[in-house]
Amino acid sequence: MIRTGADYIESIRDDREVWINGELVDDVPSHAAFKPLVDIRARIYDMAHDPAHQHTMTYVDADSGERNPIGLRLPFEQQDWHDKRCAVDAVMRDIGGVVTRVGDETIGEMWSLYDGSDVLAEIDPRFAENIERHIHRALQKDIFHVSANTDPKGDRSKPPQEQDPDMLLHVVKETDAGIVVRGAKYETAAAYSEQAFVKPTIANWGNDKLSDYAVGCIVKMNAKGMKHICRTGFAGRAPVEDYPLANRFDEVDTLIIFDDVLIPWEDVLFYQHTRAASFIRATLHRYSAFPFVQRILLMADMMIGAALFNVRQTGLDKQQAVREKLATLACYREGINAHLTGSIATAERSPKGLLMPNQSLLFTGRVLACSQLPAMMHLARELCGGQICVTPDSASFTADGSMPWLEKYYSVNENWVAEDRRKLLAFARDLLNSDYAGHRLTFNLFAQSPPFAHLNAVYNNFDFSGPLEFVQNAAGLSDRVLGNADSTSRGKAA
Repeated sequence: MIRTGADYIESIRDDREVWINGELVDDVPSHAAFKPLVDIRARIYDMAHDPAHQHTMTYVDADSGERNPIGLRLPFEQQDWHDKRCAVDAVMRDIGGVVTRVGDETIGEMWSLYDGSDVLAEIDPRFAENIERHIHRALQKDIFHVSANTDPKGDRSKPPQEQDPDMLLHVVKETDAGIVVRGAKYETAAAYSEQAFVKPTIANWGNDKLSDYAVGCIVKMNAKGMKHICRTGFAGRAPVEDYPLANRFDEVDTLIIFDDVLIPWEDVLFYQHTRAASFIRATLHRYSAFPFVQRILLMADMMIGAALFNVRQTGLDKQQAVREKLATLACYREGINAHLTGSIATAERSPKGLLMPNQSLLFTGRVLACSQLPAMMHLARELCGGQICVTPDSASFTADGSMPWLEKYYSVNENWVAEDRRKLLAFARDLLNSDYAGHRLTFNLFAQSPPFAHLNAVYNNFDFSGPLEFVQNAAGLSDRVLGNADSTSRGKAA
């Protein structure tokens, strides 16, 4: 059943152990570092009850008659993806910014494992049953679900057994109640979420010597033995008037410590099954890449809007060179949009009958969005001009001694008075130049996987057979040259 924001806030008032800035947090929802995002997640829950947004945010399940969240709905047809896209757009416009880790972009990783339920059943039929039950539980209970992937790793030139074995999360003991795990994971939003899908990130499993590290499970964020050690947040470090994005949309990242945490058998999705670990590694983002890339599309909109307002206020939008830069930003934006739209229009059936976005278009769109983001941010900086890095703070615009001078030099005309111009420059600075902006850039480059893995996903999902056959015919090559075509045509994971 759809929950309210108050329901969510109370659900994370538990005995979880959260540390930030050397402080043990007494109450996560009210702590200055977490409150902005807790309030946003609560607002998303409340939008499901708001008559103005309920139709966009929810649907009525045909079997239960209950309202469920659109973002967590299993996708079976194209309209499901259009509905998800509309829901994300509605949230971002309502809150006036972009947030990534709020649940809809991580549940898809569980759908990927659901597609591999036959693989899970090979080792234990209970694991296949567990993933299906957890998918429906997240949907029906409207759970704030995140994803835990990245380990500290340690010395990557050595296997985990030749260094501190806890550098990668692993099983240390089996009990009648479940498995006991030890290690650590990094995850954004863990401190104020309810549960995480935890899985390994090893690329080459080699042999069964690593089987204790081949574990995937659902972990409650208040589990006994779990500790959240968070990075310093951006909220509250400077006035919101000067840093409107950093103070409202900073999604705090956490190093989650698993200090002999018990995972009940009903929450184990695979264990000692390197094939299952390899499968989820290869298919992890076949669904979740879509809402992730959609967030970058919205960032592109923010860059275009900030840049265009800045050049229009002084009439520079009439210059050809400026229009060319704006057009370049528009091409970047529409390139992402085309990949998302095309991936829905040419969507493919998954092994379990779900409708997954066209994998080649989705992953090439992700490469476009992530690889070009630094250049597009720099282009937006050029268009916004040097004043985004030299403008005085908001207090100077209200102080008696400095206000008249700033009113004089920051007012352009009757449409662009000093206060509006200050707000725009502060917004652009926080979007493009601040510590928060740099953090978000790095986050978007690595949040799903590093750039080489983005390209590997393209290689494994692009259909090379068409270009090969075209050149074979054009060059008059014999059929022998396609003898090993299976290995280079399309490596799509089954």
